[in-house]
Amino acid sequence: QVQLVESGGGLVQPGGSLRLSCAASGFTLGYNTIGWFRQAPGKEREGVSCITSSSTTVYADSVKGRFTISRDNARKTVYLQMNSLKPEDTAVYYCAVRMGDTRYPLHRREYGYWGQGTQVTVSS
Repeated sequence: QVQLVESGGGLVQPGGSLRLSCAASGFTLGYNTIGWFRQAPGKEREGVSCITSSSTTVYADSVKGRFTISRDNARKTVYLQMNSLKPEDTAVYYCAVRMGDTRYPLHRREYGYWGQGTQVTVSS
């Protein structure tokens, strides 16, 4: 059974950092694409970053240079390191998996399995 569990969210001041984790089970992490998405109140879920089976990474313009996605295939975990956090980064963050390749890696409809999300709040 495919399962994704996010952790690492919390409250952080502007300019601070958080590291999110996505623990995966039920599939081979290195053979698939994992994405991070976020959804703020009143807004649609948007793609933040993804990492493919070939370790190609993609970032939304809004987080480029501040966030870094990585994975540890042995631990079956994907990470999102978030630095220089801004209040507009406040959202529930979700990880998701796509079985195979896609030309649209930051499009939420490309992903078939989702975690429950973890809350990130950036506030002073």
